[in-house]
Amino acid sequence: MVDARRKEESMQDATPVVLVHGFWHGSWCWGLVSEQLAARGVASVAVDLDGHGLKSRSPRARWRRPFDSGAFAAEPSPVSGITASSAAASLVEQVRRIGHGRPCLVVAHSMGGTVATAAAEQAPELFGEIMYVAAFAPVGGLPTAQYISMPENAGELVASGLSADPAAVGALRYDTGDTDRRAAIREAFYNDDIDGPTAEAAISLLTPDAPAGIALEPITVTAERYGSIPHSYVVCTRDNAIRPKLQRLMVREIDAVSARPTTVVEIDSSHSPFLSQPTRLADVIQVAHTAIRQSDRLRTARV
Repeated sequence: MVDARRKEESMQDATPVVLVHGFWHGSWCWGLVSEQLAARGVASVAVDLDGHGLKSRSPRARWRRPFDSGAFAAEPSPVSGITASSAAASLVEQVRRIGHGRPCLVVAHSMGGTVATAAAEQAPELFGEIMYVAAFAPVGGLPTAQYISMPENAGELVASGLSADPAAVGALRYDTGDTDRRAAIREAFYNDDIDGPTAEAAISLLTPDAPAGIALEPITVTAERYGSIPHSYVVCTRDNAIRPKLQRLMVREIDAVSARPTTVVEIDSSHSPFLSQPTRLADVIQVAHTAIRQSDRLRTARV
């Protein structure tokens, strides 16, 4: 009873961990990691980005029967108005609410890294650290979309699975009901290191439309704001969505604008270690969380 009470008090006093998903996913994808973190006494909250999860909106053609693939490919997206800046503003409010205004450890995956980067520039006081997990970190002043087409990302498999022209519909659209495209999606996100039933369940939960505006908006960061925040990066070495060479390029760009070097951890994983290796990823998050707590205690002791 005493140990349980101490663990509860520790979780209440500790830095909150905010888990941010990437394109097409939602807060649901962090469930296995959240369970592992809770077992370690680490409080975490997974959030839905604008246009995803409980904030998602599907094109009407998705539900019409008989299904018309041409209409599905042509219908303008209901999430086309979402930008990196607007999604970042929403994330800032989520982080502020979860942490009660205290700095949080924000763990961002994939395109969630773009939103977290913009949010950190908007409100650096709310970020105790940003941990990128196979994530975009567009700190070089370019839109994320340009990183996708860089030579360092050669071999990525995300674009081949799209069912519509993003420029025409305002979204990166997937038809998860198409058997061939489901196979392409699995290879891009989950490879062969996630069991079949789990991969199929994850694909069935994906949102069809990811806002193109998030990927198209250039992100500007400054050394005084974004650069003052500690950063870490989890490189996934078998990633078919954001290739490892591109991940390492973004680490170098983060270092160029930051006050201290990025802590880098490499995991032999697909793009989705929250499903393939949730225990290992929770271990990495716990180490960062412990370091933040120790830093906070030292700062408090000096005061």
